[in-house]
Amino acid sequence: MGLPARNRVAVYHSNRDLRIEARDLPSLGPGELLLEVTASGICGSDLMEWYRRPRAPAVLGHEVAGRVAAVGAGVERFRPGDRVVATHHVPCLACRYCRTGRETACETLHRTSFDPGGFAAYLRVPALNLAQGGVLPLPAQVSDDAGSMVEPLGCVVRAQRKAGVGPGDTVLILGAGVSGCLHLLAARARGAARVIAVDPAPERRRFAERLGADCALDPAAPLVEALRGTLGGAGAKAGPGAGADRVIVCTAARAAVTAALEAVDRGGTVLFFAPLEPGEVLPVPFNAVFWHRQATLTSSYGAAPADLAEALELIASGRADVSPLVTHRLPLGEIGRGFELMLEARDSLKVIVDPRLDG
Repeated sequence: MGLPARNRVAVYHSNRDLRIEARDLPSLGPGELLLEVTASGICGSDLMEWYRRPRAPAVLGHEVAGRVAAVGAGVERFRPGDRVVATHHVPCLACRYCRTGRETACETLHRTSFDPGGFAAYLRVPALNLAQGGVLPLPAQVSDDAGSMVEPLGCVVRAQRKAGVGPGDTVLILGAGVSGCLHLLAARARGAARVIAVDPAPERRRFAERLGADCALDPAAPLVEALRGTLGGAGAKAGPGAGADRVIVCTAARAAVTAALEAVDRGGTVLFFAPLEPGEVLPVPFNAVFWHRQATLTSSYGAAPADLAEALELIASGRADVSPLVTHRLPLGEIGRGFELMLEARDSLKVIVDPRLDG
């Protein structure tokens, strides 16, 4: 079957204004791929209007799995019909940031992208993305939906390595949305002894426990006291100074940052995985955090090709079962409803857009 003459895309103007348009199908140059999108996840970053609206109108979407529809001259590794996962950002792998393991600080990574974006029936994957390992074949046992989760899980893999999550750790995750749940799965895969989730939504607390959290706490209650009670009851962290070895903040709530600084144990690490609103300034109890508890505060952004490969291996091997996180699958024409579901943040986790469902 031949390719369509026109490409259907969802154009973002705001969280409440996404418009379906018909555009020309991207043309291919040497070393490029044309990808038929089969699963494109709505990311929490897609909902950050302060970040997205200044660039609107735009076709968003970067958590993508699909089938190769056509290849440009010189492409030998992939052929039409291959199932793949692709990433929009790739590093140069040659600059001083890349050479020292800081690939996500690379200027090239921040400039690369898809054409037009993942919320489209078809997209062009640039030659650089292929050359730098930004396209990976999907094993037969990995579904398209699970493949679209490789990019967000890759970001989590990189973040947890940076934060030092490892065997025996007590990990506290603030925010049990899809990012928090991916951190939960990754922490278990890295050998964490206890994983505790925190979320104001009871639906998400229950889901986190079904997914494998030892317990899920309501932030409306005094969090530090609840955490110490939980850890002290297990006998592993008894004592008035007990806290979490690794605290991962997966929400933009200001109160979560304050709670993280209070909940981290001596010698522990706080990982900030979600940005606050622009201009937010928070006080840090400097002596308590850095001098008395000797805590490390760090952050992480994005993923490098090696992180994506590790994430794909976790999914393919079954060590990270991401399938329960997919709560909704929608056609491209209903992407506005998908944004609404994500904004409600109740019984939805990962919303997948599949343009083929439009017929």
